[in-house]
Amino acid sequence: MKVAIVHDWLVTYGGAEWTILNWHKIFPDAPIYTLVYDQKKLGKDFGNLDIRTTYIQKLPLGKKLYKNLLPLMPGAWERLDLTDYDLVLSSCSSCSKGIITRPDAVHICYCHTPTRYLWDMYYEYLGETKNPIKKMLMPPLIHKLRMWDKLAADRVDYFIANSEFTKQRIKKYYHRDSTVIYSVGGNFVPEELYRQTKKEDFYLVVGRQVAYKRVDLAIKACLTLNKKLVVIGKGPESDNLKKLAQGNKNIIFLGYQPNEKILEYYAKAKALLFPGKEDFGFTPVEAQTGGTPVLAFGQGGALETVKANQTGLFFQEQTEDSLIQCIERFEREGVQYTPEQIRAYATETFSTERFKQQIHDFCMEKYQEFTGKEAK
Repeated sequence: MKVAIVHDWLVTYGGAEWTILNWHKIFPDAPIYTLVYDQKKLGKDFGNLDIRTTYIQKLPLGKKLYKNLLPLMPGAWERLDLTDYDLVLSSCSSCSKGIITRPDAVHICYCHTPTRYLWDMYYEYLGETKNPIKKMLMPPLIHKLRMWDKLAADRVDYFIANSEFTKQRIKKYYHRDSTVIYSVGGNFVPEELYRQTKKEDFYLVVGRQVAYKRVDLAIKACLTLNKKLVVIGKGPESDNLKKLAQGNKNIIFLGYQPNEKILEYYAKAKALLFPGKEDFGFTPVEAQTGGTPVLAFGQGGALETVKANQTGLFFQEQTEDSLIQCIERFEREGVQYTPEQIRAYATETFSTERFKQQIHDFCMEKYQEFTGKEAK
């Protein structure tokens, strides 16, 4: 059985990229097809793998401006020739599910989210667009891409959702059933680091600095409460967030950090603040492997990764006041689980071995179901 792995793009580390690395351990001979690949940033883990890119890789600034080339993405994926493969496993939050396979081949899509800017977050993206020309062109373009996205979803033989929350959205927008297999991150705090690290008096927020992750709420709440906050990550909102902090010494921006440093902060933090609404959300799981509680907005994937009152607390409105009340409650009461119990819950429930076994078994079962042949 010849297997190919397909992923939207390989330009920075995130939960989806750790998913791909784990898939490659299951199928070590499988090449990885992707829109663009930045070897300088990801070469440490992906440098020795068989990475195959679309023609967009060769365009001037293609690796940097690929998101601005959204109209070209459907055609780029459809130009890939995957007729050699019996099983294609796609990792998708954008357009990679649009690849074309042989009639007798099996396409399994691990869906991190139905494409946000085409569906449920379309009006947010439109509202945040400042360029008047782009704002005028966006509605007709997105309309056409929305139709293509639905057709691309129709080509998928089986969907896997990374959470129950994502499963509901796959049903809503694609009218397809899916099986939930919780994903797994790559930044699990090692046992030795966990044992050697003592908790310190600061809160932590980690992730790409984009609007929907609502890092601004964490900053505002900590400014009001005069609490120390460490902010790790970069993104289009970075400058706005720094302006919001107004140079306050309690708000520490570390920018991009290597995985080793992030693990240290996971282990040292008093609690992780998670104010965004995510489809799954890797950082709460990773923080909990460091015995660190999570204070999260009570919607989306966090409801499936954080145990209310035991490994973390939820705030019910995505506002500064609601988060402040949550932090104040945490300061008074803490959570029911000890750091050791929080770590045990995260490492056992979201283990890498569990994820790899479930993915392997699902692929073998569906291949045999679809083709009538035993997978080998």
